[in-house]
Amino acid sequence: MNLQIPEVVKKYFEASNSYDRNLLAKCFAEEAILYDEGQTYHGQAAIETHIVETNNKLLVKTDVTNVVEKNGETIVTATVSGNFDGSPVPLDFYFTLNSQKISLLRIVSAG
Repeated sequence: MNLQIPEVVKKYFEASNSYDRNLLAKCFAEEAILYDEGQTYHGQAAIETHIVETNNKLLVKTDVTNVVEKNGETIVTATVSGNFDGSPVPLDFYFTLNSQKISLLRIVSAG
């Protein structure tokens, strides 16, 4: 599937799937915010640590299945698999971008 996806979002998924801390940190603005699993993470370092530690612990891999632009957000639907109950699970990633960086990311159940 050939999906139109902003470069920084593409890099986010590459970094997430390869557990690349350096590449992941470069995707986010300094004051970025992440909402994931009922928790809020503020700033590059906190976001990077959460994503890399969670992905390593649960052996997470993400396969993008759809991308849409809506209300100023890039919404990516992906199948997330790993070593966790309910795997695989469809999730929606709501990206708000600012100056080629992710300023806000919300990860929620698809639908």
